[in-house]
Amino acid sequence: MPGWTAHWVMTLLLCRAVAQYSSDQCNWRGSGLSHESHRRDVEQVYLRCSQGSLEWLYPTGAIIINLRPNSEQLSRHKKRLHVCIKPHTDSKGSHIYLERAGELKLLITEEQQVQGAVHCFSLTEGALFVEAAPHADISRRITAFQYELVTRHPRVQTFPFMHQGPVPCEPCSDEEVLMAVCTSDFVGIGVFHRAGPDAHAVAVVALSQLLRQKSSLFVWAGGRGRSWTGRVRVPSQCPLPQRGKYLLTGSVHFGEAWLGCAPRYRDFMDLYEKAHEEGTNPCEITVY
Repeated sequence: MPGWTAHWVMTLLLCRAVAQYSSDQCNWRGSGLSHESHRRDVEQVYLRCSQGSLEWLYPTGAIIINLRPNSEQLSRHKKRLHVCIKPHTDSKGSHIYLERAGELKLLITEEQQVQGAVHCFSLTEGALFVEAAPHADISRRITAFQYELVTRHPRVQTFPFMHQGPVPCEPCSDEEVLMAVCTSDFVGIGVFHRAGPDAHAVAVVALSQLLRQKSSLFVWAGGRGRSWTGRVRVPSQCPLPQRGKYLLTGSVHFGEAWLGCAPRYRDFMDLYEKAHEEGTNPCEITVY
């Protein structure tokens, strides 16, 4: 098990900037060979984006990854802001910690990265500290992961990996349904077909209307069905919807769609039309 040493404490206090291989506000790609002769160097990396990736070739020494929100809206919710990281399944060569005020908390070992599991933590817990694991041969070792900044929501549907232990799956309130239509990464009207065996079921859906989507997760099927099709993950605590037409909303994380509020379509239309008449809709949509 990797440990924290007095040498790293001193290095953190004296860490210096080292030339980066390539970087932008969202992604970073670097090489430990740039400071191989100073194998205890600590490099500072600054990323200001809601999502991106990191690739560290031939890890030596360590890097501190400072993640910051890139919008005023996210900055206002900094206390609720969390970071989720997903290692590539072939990621190796380092251990990943949380660092705050010179103290380290182990987050993911080198051996655990092959699982590709998502790990989340509060932004207030500190920065990511990625320490190269001791290996005589670093030529085939690359540490790589994706990250996302996520605003924590009390409901499990937002992103199950944000919660420790089981969380009750409760239906959305009327206000939450109306807001979900305005703020979700995808909004559509359609039916659920089937689900596969998984800790988080993957449901195949067919949408007669696609009001909004992010990352082109739903594709136009055409043909007799004339619908948009795609896959949506449903948290294990939530039962799959029964037969019938639904309004589907949700979020996109690491290239996958996660189901959020999903009321029956006729119930949503009653709710929407009532709010429209009262002028309480947070946004307007076109349904037919």
